[in-house]
Formats: sequence, structure tokens, C-alpha cells
Amino acid sequence: MTELTRRGLGAGMAAGLFGAAGAARAQAAWPTRPVRFVIPWPPGGLNDVIARGFNDQVSQALGQVIVNDFKAGAGGRIGVAEIARSAPDGYTIGMGNLGPLTIFPHLYKNMPYDAARDLVPVTMFAASPLVLVATKDLPASNVAELIALARARPGKLNFASVGVGTAQHLIFEMFRARDGIAMEHVPYKGTNESLPAMLGGDVHAMFDTLPLMLGPIRNGMVKPLAVTTPARIPQLPDVPTLAEAGYPEIDVVTWYAVIAPAGTPQPIVDRLYRAYTEAAALPAVKKLLEDQGLIYLPNAPGEFATRIRAESARWAGIIERQGIRVE
Repeated sequence: MTELTRRGLGAGMAAGLFGAAGAARAQAAWPTRPVRFVIPWPPGGLNDVIARGFNDQVSQALGQVIVNDFKAGAGGRIGVAEIARSAPDGYTIGMGNLGPLTIFPHLYKNMPYDAARDLVPVTMFAASPLVLVATKDLPASNVAELIALARARPGKLNFASVGVGTAQHLIFEMFRARDGIAMEHVPYKGTNESLPAMLGGDVHAMFDTLPLMLGPIRNGMVKPLAVTTPARIPQLPDVPTLAEAGYPEIDVVTWYAVIAPAGTPQPIVDRLYRAYTEAAALPAVKKLLEDQGLIYLPNAPGEFATRIRAESARWAGIIERQGIRVE
């Protein structure tokens, strides 16, 4: 080896060491400027409320402003793609939920990101139970009676959802696959359409999130038959779970989570996890979740990643077995 080669190798090693040291210092100092938080849905909805409630607290803990950036469209796919292709430096993070991360990859042929490859899960920061509700005059007061009625009237009953391939749709597909019931699926663009259709008698039953159904239930506009959580929820203590009704495999919540681009340094992911977990314990955030009919499920990044993989596999199976397609 020549002296010149030795000098080149030495310089390269030194540069590598200095580069690694510089990266470590940058990670330790993070954040030194505002952090962009991409919200893949329009402002004004529940996603907005949750993100602002947490980010106001997390920004104080980090010592930097968190700027909420709304990138709505395609059911969340546009915003999640924006997160996935951002620099993995901790200065662009964002929000994801079970649709874009666990259902859509199996529902759409052309996805603008690979959820497993392009994103890193940080933590879930809120979750919404789903409630099975029926019209007031439907002669069924529990799940067993609904299934029996559907069997007795094949093709005569229907159920609403907020779109093909949503959790609200796929849970009913689990019923149809297991019990062989013939209930027609009537998809709507959102609860603002499906709920009036139910109140008008155009549809007989549907699953929807607790925050959106709590008011109609309490006002006697619809009747609740079951919730999708493993245990009963405090907002509806008299409503049984699907597990109690004989469906322990249907354990579903609509969750809202913090995600980051793949390659985001682990020290930054860990700090984000701690900041959002600590925010969830604050009285103001606890009250926000309770007021919105939401729950908090403690979970570390590894636990959240495991949940994503398990839910993704479950939805993939349902979509394939039932032959569900979206063009």
C-alpha cells in the first residue's frame, strides 16, 4: 500500500467518523427548527381536532412549533405519500390511520407508497370504538336477533358504510362471511350521508365511530347493538361487546397515529414517542379524548408495528375472500 493510499484511507475514515459524529449531534439537538405535521384529511374534522390537541402539547415539550399541514385527498393516500417521500430527518412527520396503512394497500392496485417499506410507525395517540347501530323500528335489539332477522329475510335487509373498503364495510363482510347472511351493502361518502339515510329508513344497520354515533344514540335516534372493543366502553356501559355476542375475532378500533418517513433516526422516533405518550397523560388531552368519545391505547413503536402487520394481514384476508375491489 502506498503512502498516498494510506493517507486517502485515513482521510476517508476521519471524514466518516466526523460525519457520524455530526449526525449524532444533529439527532441529539433535534429539533432546532419547526416540525411539519402532515394531516392527510381536510381541516375541521376529528383528525384535525386530535392532531391539534396533541401537537399543542408536544410542541411545548420539544421546544419547537409543530406546523399542521393539511394534504387531503384519496382517503388519506395523498397525505401519507407526502410523508413517505419526505426527508427522514424528523422535520416532517404526520398522521396515519388504519385505512391508508392497513386496508388500502390490499384494496387499490396502484398505491403511491409501500406502507411497510416507506414509513415508520411512532405511536397511536387515539382510537375510536366502532358501534353497531340499527334503526329504531328494526325488530332486533342485539346482534343475535339482527343475524336471525337477516337469515329470515334474505336480501331484504341492508347495511350502510362510509365507503367501499372502509372498516365499517369490512366488519359487516366478516359477518357475511361467517354467518352466510345476505345483507346488501349501501356505501355512502360519509356519515353525513349514511346517518340521514338510516334515519329516513333507507338502510337498516351500520357500524360507525363512537364520536359520530354517541349523539344520535343518546338522543334516541338509533339503537346501539354492540361495540367493537374487547371490553365495554364507559360512554355506553350497557351496550355489550361483539365478543360477548359471540364474535371475539371482531376486535376493531379506528385508530389515529403518528408516523414518520422510513429511515428516520431511532433517537428521534424515541423522542417523539415519549413526547406523545407524555401528552396523552395530561389532563387537557385526557379531557379532549373523553369529550370526543375517544380512548387512548398505550403502545410503543414496536408494539404499534406489530399491530399494523396483524391488522394488515386480517384485512387482506377479508378483502381477498370476499372479492372486494375498488377501481
